[in-house]
Amino acid sequence: MSEFSPSALGTREHWDAVYSRELQGFQEYGDEGEIWFGEGSMTRVIRWLSAQNIPLCSSILDIGTGNGMLLVELAKAGYNNLTGVDYCADAIALAKSICEKEGVSRSVTLQVTDFLGSFSPTQQFDICLDKGTFDAVSLDPDNAEERRLQYVQSLCRVLKPRGLFVITSCNWTAEELLRQFGKEFELKAELPTPSFSFGGQSGHSVTAMALQRRD
Repeated sequence: MSEFSPSALGTREHWDAVYSRELQGFQEYGDEGEIWFGEGSMTRVIRWLSAQNIPLCSSILDIGTGNGMLLVELAKAGYNNLTGVDYCADAIALAKSICEKEGVSRSVTLQVTDFLGSFSPTQQFDICLDKGTFDAVSLDPDNAEERRLQYVQSLCRVLKPRGLFVITSCNWTAEELLRQFGKEFELKAELPTPSFSFGGQSGHSVTAMALQRRD
């Protein structure tokens, strides 16, 4: 499994500062902020869910929702039982403002909570989504390995048996993610991502895959 140097990207202080700026930018200029991995990453996930004939009423959790744009696009696609969590209060404030602006607030519940700690939903979810949050957890400067284990434990606590986990990562390969989650999950599908070639070698800068929780 790859190891990454500790980084500010793995700290709450970093994300508090990021979303404080982005919330201010939205309030002053209507700027919705950065979309992790670009708009194509959201389209890829939504297309895959649609292709699986996932019922629109399925309960879907966006882990580390940030500005909530993935939830907005899901709501526009017709999904109506959406939840987003983030430990950054300004991120949730920004997501709420964007959801209101886009007219999808009735389909979305947003909560300031720590997915690895305090988050305790009343019911388990049908689907959990992650677009970069596990990457950030993996860069925690204090104890990244322990935090990754906590992530898997938290995921199993909130996701139904046989539920789906769709993850997009720029830090981990598909093989590495399977080693991390494989005890509790099995591979459902690898989602196609853009490839690149360099020096006669080809690869993918982003990994996207769907895992299914074991019984």
